[in-house]
Amino acid sequence: MIPYGRQDVDENDIEAVVDVLRSDWLTQGPVVPMFEQAIADYCCARRAVAVSSGTAGLHLAYLAAGLGPGSLLWTSPITFVASANAALYCGAEVDFVDVEADTANMSVQALEAKLEAAERNGRLPDVVVPVHFAGLPCDLESIDELAQRFGFTVIEDASHALGARYCSRPVGNGRFADMAVFSFHPVKNITTGEGGIVTTNDDALAERMTRLRSHGIEKTPPLLSDDNAGGWYYEQQALGFNYRLTDMQAALGLSQLQRLDQFIEDRARLVKRYDEAFADCALRVVGSPSDALSTAHHLYVVRVDGGEAVRRQLYDHLHANEVMAQVHYIPVHLQPYYRDKGFGPGDFPHAEAYYAGALSLPLFPTLTDEQQDKVIRLVKQIV
Repeated sequence: MIPYGRQDVDENDIEAVVDVLRSDWLTQGPVVPMFEQAIADYCCARRAVAVSSGTAGLHLAYLAAGLGPGSLLWTSPITFVASANAALYCGAEVDFVDVEADTANMSVQALEAKLEAAERNGRLPDVVVPVHFAGLPCDLESIDELAQRFGFTVIEDASHALGARYCSRPVGNGRFADMAVFSFHPVKNITTGEGGIVTTNDDALAERMTRLRSHGIEKTPPLLSDDNAGGWYYEQQALGFNYRLTDMQAALGLSQLQRLDQFIEDRARLVKRYDEAFADCALRVVGSPSDALSTAHHLYVVRVDGGEAVRRQLYDHLHANEVMAQVHYIPVHLQPYYRDKGFGPGDFPHAEAYYAGALSLPLFPTLTDEQQDKVIRLVKQIV
């Protein structure tokens, strides 16, 4: 079986985790802040807060931004459901902005038009969450200009984009956004098994997320207690969560981070082979970075001419031959839960048109040329 994505764990990764297993700390100990600093340094950000998943990172980032009952968040319909769900966890409302036809990233033109209409209607969003789909950065500079004009917070859903660059800087550096959220699920560019991290240049946001990830508990001054409190003393100062990352996971992440640039280089080589092989096929590759952008190559997504019928034929053909292609994503607004909230077909036509023909082909650093040649051969038998 050839999966669409998978982790690459080597002996150094295993040794790093074993070292923690032999230490005095298994849960959140000294390795977690080391991992946080390493990610912050890599992204050229001031702070990084490690958490138990990308979804936890979204939730804490939204809370830190002040999202709550009565608030409104906009995001892309072409994303994993967590981008929207985490706003509902906060008690906020969710809406979506249609995507660009060629990248499946949030359309700046659609965002501007929706903001102008929202301003006329008296209900602007509090937070906008662009999603760097497949690892290709959104037009963050233009989104930031709209944020300054209309007064909303920008939080990047960078779950696909660790290692990508925008305007020659690493994604997550905070130049055009208040926070950026990354995921370390096994199919991502590096893994901690499960895990995530939020980067920011705002110390107050980082401290808020740090407190909320551990039940809202604070053990260091300033506390409400007097100076005579014992060493056991702690205070719950907010309603928080158990969103901590373990030292075992952080050790794996630290080790994986040493190979991130090589992982992206390997992915880029495989993408080039796909591009050359499919140059004369009746399909289109989603996303094409310009000089100002560099993608993390998290996914290789094609749009098949002929729509859903041909996409289903290709999907079934690949799976019958043990190639586990995938679809990223069913538009969030078409999920039954969101249809019950009033969304439905026709709301975001570019997202729906994208979904009708999209298919993710296998892409991961250890994909061999022989495996990739098999994928290419099978695709060409249908397309």
